[in-house]
Amino acid sequence: MTIASGFKRLGFGLAAVIVLGAAALAGATALISREAVRAQAISEIRAVTGLSPTLRGKATVSLFPRGSVSFDDVILGDAAQPALTAERLTARLRFFPLLLGHVEIADVTLERPTIDVSVEPNGRSNWSGLIASLARSQKPNAPHLAPFTEIRIDDGAVQVRQPARKFTESLSDVQLSLAWPSISKTFGATGRFVWHGEPVDISVALGDFATALAGNRSGLKLRLAAAPMKIAFDGAVGMQPTLKIEGTLAADSPSLRDALTWAGREPLPGGGFGHFALKAKTDVVGGSIGMTNVNIDLDGNSAEGVLNFATDGRKTLQGTLAADTIDLTPYISTVHLLTANRQQWSSGRVGLDGLTGMDVDLRLSAANVALGNAKIGRTAIAANLRQGQLTVTVGEAQAYSGVIKGALTLADLDSGVDVKSQLQFTDVDLESCLGQLFGLHRLEGKGNLAFTVEGSGKSVLGITHTLSGTANLTGENGALAGINVEQLLRRLERRPLSGSGEFRTGRTPYDKLAVSMRVAQGTIKVEQVKIEGSAVNLAMAGSASIPERELDLKGTAALASADRPGTAPFELPFVVQGSWDDPIMLPDAEALIRRSGAAAPLLDAVRERGARDAVRSAIRRLTGAPPAIPATEQTAAPAATATSPQKP
Repeated sequence: MTIASGFKRLGFGLAAVIVLGAAALAGATALISREAVRAQAISEIRAVTGLSPTLRGKATVSLFPRGSVSFDDVILGDAAQPALTAERLTARLRFFPLLLGHVEIADVTLERPTIDVSVEPNGRSNWSGLIASLARSQKPNAPHLAPFTEIRIDDGAVQVRQPARKFTESLSDVQLSLAWPSISKTFGATGRFVWHGEPVDISVALGDFATALAGNRSGLKLRLAAAPMKIAFDGAVGMQPTLKIEGTLAADSPSLRDALTWAGREPLPGGGFGHFALKAKTDVVGGSIGMTNVNIDLDGNSAEGVLNFATDGRKTLQGTLAADTIDLTPYISTVHLLTANRQQWSSGRVGLDGLTGMDVDLRLSAANVALGNAKIGRTAIAANLRQGQLTVTVGEAQAYSGVIKGALTLADLDSGVDVKSQLQFTDVDLESCLGQLFGLHRLEGKGNLAFTVEGSGKSVLGITHTLSGTANLTGENGALAGINVEQLLRRLERRPLSGSGEFRTGRTPYDKLAVSMRVAQGTIKVEQVKIEGSAVNLAMAGSASIPERELDLKGTAALASADRPGTAPFELPFVVQGSWDDPIMLPDAEALIRRSGAAAPLLDAVRERGARDAVRSAIRRLTGAPPAIPATEQTAAPAATATSPQKP
């Protein structure tokens, strides 16, 4: 009982001390003038920010139990164009200095502020006064240290403007805490804001705040994390004599296409541009961003090299990248030359939307390239995009077992897309090359193809109607697939009127092939097609429609040698008509009738209608039937029978 009574008396004593202390503190703070506190707080805010506050609302001073000063409807800076407006500014006061009659602000909270940052062409802004004031207070020999070293922004908005460049960017729902402890050289800012509808977590750290405020080189760490993209930078920053940032930059995005759209870019045409990752040594000098030791991954394609991005004036991206294997299939996945049935050109709209906001000069080399079903070997290309015109120059590409060189230019026009192509295919496999480029699968062998064409339109079909240019094709040691011309000719040589039978199978080998064509407004004028082989020679000319994918050719097929010595090799005129995917070859019927000794008089009789005896003779020899009774005899016979006397 004695011990319990002692503890009880001690508890009462402590409670009495606390009550007396609280009463003493309350009495001490009651002696402090609230007007003095208010004036001192305004003075310290002016000293830290370098901006004159304008108070348009009421002021509330609370000294006990927690010291604070609140100002409603506050403006910092020029009243006509304020740098900051806030619904409420609350300054929390340090407790012990307050007991001694001194007002010291521990931190400041801005509730629902609107912060306007206007940047001039020389780099100065309406917040330069704040930077200068903080720089003075951070000097070691400063007569007056910064009164407070922490500012919190609650539910704010930030607007950054560059009137000279007509640039404006806004942040909303800003929740930030900025701190520069007086016992440390560092500066830190952490929090979150919303940009273009996506919340972004931010963390910034400066290794030497005073040095950075003076414009000298200081360590910098930056982290930005949002759903579309994450960015991290570790390095240093300096402002004298111009902005310079150097360090390691890393970026990662689940979809580069979505990230660029989120950043305000127009959607990119085509497919691809999914997962993206970048790591590079980065140097920023003025408006130029240089990247070395670049490691970039896009849609599973990894490359290394250097990149440079210029922001002064028109945005420009330049660089050189090298890769082991590149798959370009995702980027052409939405480009369809033919319809689903592979029988007609696609009428879907084509365009270069999204390629007009930036210039690109990029050189790319790869050991292997996949393009749909095509497998391309060592490739070196250059892509140049300027003001919406894309030029892809193929320095050399090992494809279709040969080499490709040339250039392809696409320009965005009001009427659609303008296409210009000048390509050379040397020693390529003709079946795979012509099959993938033009849908022609009937020509085998190795050869050379060169063409220069141009056209324009809103769709692939529209472009085919305007194509003009030239094309030349040579080949050797190949074959025409799906037709055996030699077999057909030898059958018709023996029996011209026996019918062709089934000849749309097999192959027609050739030793040499030469084709020359001119194109005008979607129509091909086939000036020469010459095929020479050990068994058959063919020559053709005519026309073809690119939009309709139709052929209309005439030619002559001839056996290379005669069956009997002393006779000329058999030759036959023919026509090729129909779809170029599955054309029909028809021999000249008149020539076959002429060659047939039995049918020749029939042809003459058709031309000379009076030669009826020759007609009957030709029919008898062709069919083996007995001669027909003339019509006059058929009518006379019944008459004779009718008048002959009846036998009894």
